[in-house]
Amino acid sequence: MRGSAAPTSPGAWDARSEALLGAPALTPHADGSPAPRGTDESVDASPAGIAPAPAVTSAPVPSAAPSAASAEAQAPRTAPASRARRGNADPVKVLMHRHQELCARAVDPLEIAAGLEAQGFTDRTAARFRHRDVFSLAEELYARVPRGSATAPPTVPAPPRSDAWVLAVLTPGAAAALTGIGLAVTHGPLRLAVGTAGALLLAGALLFAVRRGPLRAPRGATPPAARLWTLWLLAYAVAGDGLLTQVLSGGPDGPWDLAPGPLLGLALAVAPAAWCARLFANRARRRIADSRGLADFAAGVRPLLLGTVTLQLLALTVLLGLTGFSSGALALGALLLFARLLTVHGFPETAAAALAAASAAEALALASVFAARVPAPGFDALAAPVRAAVDTWGPGAVPTLVCGAAALGLLAHATGSLVRASAHTTP
Repeated sequence: MRGSAAPTSPGAWDARSEALLGAPALTPHADGSPAPRGTDESVDASPAGIAPAPAVTSAPVPSAAPSAASAEAQAPRTAPASRARRGNADPVKVLMHRHQELCARAVDPLEIAAGLEAQGFTDRTAARFRHRDVFSLAEELYARVPRGSATAPPTVPAPPRSDAWVLAVLTPGAAAALTGIGLAVTHGPLRLAVGTAGALLLAGALLFAVRRGPLRAPRGATPPAARLWTLWLLAYAVAGDGLLTQVLSGGPDGPWDLAPGPLLGLALAVAPAAWCARLFANRARRRIADSRGLADFAAGVRPLLLGTVTLQLLALTVLLGLTGFSSGALALGALLLFARLLTVHGFPETAAAALAAASAAEALALASVFAARVPAPGFDALAAPVRAAVDTWGPGAVPTLVCGAAALGLLAHATGSLVRASAHTTP
């Protein structure tokens, strides 16, 4: 290969060298089979569209040694061609330079594969670099990246393995149980004080639980607004149905009924949710090591995700049956589980958007009933959907429909996002 497109030296890798990746590395024979790497057919082959120069007839030179002029004439043609052949034969080197930082900080080939997939690489893209899948390409990048030149940092002893998160995920259930006992044995103003203190204690226990163990998201990944939406949804699970019933009947005319039972079931379900999240993360990491392609990995992780979710919902159903079953609480538990899984594995914006949409829908249902009282034509129709749902299925229909729709949306998103290798990199 001649001209400005050829690299000036075997190590000169720039944008023009990357453009050469689309050209075939081997020169095909006339029958379509590639020529071996050691042949020099590319040196003698004429460029496409240009006829070979006619032979010049001259008297034979008696000397057997080649002349200096002929040696100088062959040198400019041979050197650039060999350089071009070497540039085309090693496209992985260009990729290694382009992703030098990713390859240097990776502790194993799995992290390189996940990083490449996060940047849009697929198995079809890996085929352009003469690899059958992204995983084998990542293995070559990991093997070829220089690691011995830099001074190794001092080794820090790994902290001992701790199972303190097991106690952390039990604190929400303990706080909810103590609050329920306090509400059962108190009356009047004391009962209100116990309920307020219990709500604060439960909120602190939930924050403590999600910052430990499998439910812990990367630092700064959880949007602050997501905590507010979660507290609103939990508060509606306790007091929303009673308030909606009084508002539809013309109230509120005083304190409305509270339902602490579903909240107790949701708090107790934090422990099995953490265990299911840990099971899913560990099995997915093992699946990365056993898979030989992105499609193979996704096909193995998708049933694992659905099985883990089913197991958690069964545990939540049993706990709600013991504390006070509510379809709205079951839908809310599914929504919170999917939102936390997406947050832990790098999709906090989607989780926060679903929580915000569910909170806004519940608030809109209450606001529509209040707006229907405005003495103006057409305003009474605003509460018609909420009245129809409550008359048919009861006040629990509102959180069931709202949280159920949001949970199904997150599940559909999770089946496409959490089956990617980049969602299971080691933080």
